[in-house]
Amino acid sequence: MSLPYDFDFMHVFAVLWIFFMWSLYAPVLRFFGHGTLNAQLHVVRLKWMRMLLHSRRENRVFDGILLGHISGSISFFGSATLIVLAGLVGTLASINHVHASLTEMAFFPPISLGMFTIYFASIALIMAICFFSFTYAIRKLAYTLAMIGGLDEAPADTPQAKIMIEQTATVLTEAMKSLNNGIRGFYFAVAAIFLFIGPNVSIAMTLFISLLLFYRQGLSTEALAIERYVQAMHDGDH
Repeated sequence: MSLPYDFDFMHVFAVLWIFFMWSLYAPVLRFFGHGTLNAQLHVVRLKWMRMLLHSRRENRVFDGILLGHISGSISFFGSATLIVLAGLVGTLASINHVHASLTEMAFFPPISLGMFTIYFASIALIMAICFFSFTYAIRKLAYTLAMIGGLDEAPADTPQAKIMIEQTATVLTEAMKSLNNGIRGFYFAVAAIFLFIGPNVSIAMTLFISLLLFYRQGLSTEALAIERYVQAMHDGDH
């Protein structure tokens, strides 16, 4: 079977560029010593768990409600992603008809059936990764709720209490990490849609989306506010 006539370096690179930038996002932030906002907020979660340790069990209901709202939001994202993924998989089943219909439009750029299928499969793969990220986030959040429920009313300076606080905050941070990765995938799915316009446009859009995400993590108003908040918390502890 011969390769599509437009299966060249630029078209393949445009697809790989999306996944490369998506996977490179967190390592780049760590390389520059900034870290993601989720990583910075880990300090806040540690204090939250420390406060929970001192609170009475009936006073933890409000915290459970907060985490329940987060779980509901994650479930919404997961359900929406599953619907989109089902639509994409259904489209792949009849990709010949979809390709024939779209390529008949005057404004649609010429593209082979092979590359058209690869582009659709790439978007479906992104949505699948997002779906698994959301479902894993829900599981981690369920673990967190169980760990919060098991926190004893004990002094927070004992070795056992410190371990329980740190590990509960770690699991909660990992849950938010999976959630953020899934939401981030939506941005790169938008970049993948531009593959149908052309590889150069998709490469430029991927770079733009990456820079936008980097800006929101390091230079946006909320990022700077969180950074000052965490720094003030560090100063207060010392």
